[in-house]
Amino acid sequence: MTTQKEVTIYDIAEALDLSPATVSRGLKDHPAIRKDTRKRIVEKARELGYQHNSFASNLRRNKTNTIGVIVPRLNSYFMSTVIAGMEKVANAGGYNLIISQSMESVDKEVANVKTLFNSRVDGFLVSLAYDTEDLSHFDMVLDKNIPLIFFDRVFEHPKCISIVIDNFKAAYEVTTHLISQGCKRIVHISANLKRNVYTDRLRGYKAALLDHNIPYDEKLVFFNNLSDQAGIEVSEAILKMEQRPDGIFSSNDACAVSCIRQLKLAGLKVPTDIAVAGFNNDPLSKVIEPNLTTVNYPGQEMGELAASTLIRRLDRLEGANLNTMVLRHDLIVRESSLKKG
Repeated sequence: MTTQKEVTIYDIAEALDLSPATVSRGLKDHPAIRKDTRKRIVEKARELGYQHNSFASNLRRNKTNTIGVIVPRLNSYFMSTVIAGMEKVANAGGYNLIISQSMESVDKEVANVKTLFNSRVDGFLVSLAYDTEDLSHFDMVLDKNIPLIFFDRVFEHPKCISIVIDNFKAAYEVTTHLISQGCKRIVHISANLKRNVYTDRLRGYKAALLDHNIPYDEKLVFFNNLSDQAGIEVSEAILKMEQRPDGIFSSNDACAVSCIRQLKLAGLKVPTDIAVAGFNNDPLSKVIEPNLTTVNYPGQEMGELAASTLIRRLDRLEGANLNTMVLRHDLIVRESSLKKG
């Protein structure tokens, strides 16, 4: 099987009896080349199947106009809204995104960094995997002064900007709301505490209990991957407890919705028997019955801010002076947690 030779500007030049320089300028629509000549060049290029090698051209300029994005998972509503925000800003600024997912594995994250680095992306936007404990795999990026911005799941670094919401405050507000509805035994469903989002939400939960003179009970805190299956398992554990909890605060909506379904199947009433609150404001929070109390996490806005901040640095415009940028969140109270009126 023979591989077809790539068509170059020299092939076009030979076919038209023109110089390669004239063909090159004609393909770029240069005004110095006559209109009819430009038309002949473009038509011959199309006929021969010429493809412009933008990658090689960008390498000569030491810029590829691409941004590398690494996320833990693509199958999450929150992350899809973040990427939509990034795409909107990047495209408007003349950049393309190369998106990869770590699948919650630091080893895959390391491989992604190497691949994007070798692809010569101009900058990185990263949300860390569950088990990332240090940033040594980003040293090659930082040593080359390639801009690196963390979002959502972040790691403090003097050379990097982090974009987050106040997860401590959000969790404090959710827990305080459940307490205001009469809850005194509140389950908290969390994930890997190596990640800031989960440590901060756990701290907020604990602080709210303390401020309302409710003792912290480690038996009421579950650590898992916040999946649908995890919600089923937590619900089964709750049903076996001698002293049943009267509230649940899950660190995401998918797990909270799964809990509601499973508890209702067991005959419990939500919120009468047990109030439930989630986090992220996924669309499914408005589909489950009763509708789920949650925290609005502005994913699109986070993506837009991350991309615009990075592009301003790449385009040598003024960048952010802050190491951490905090976006606003909102507690959305719905029927799943309203025990009182």
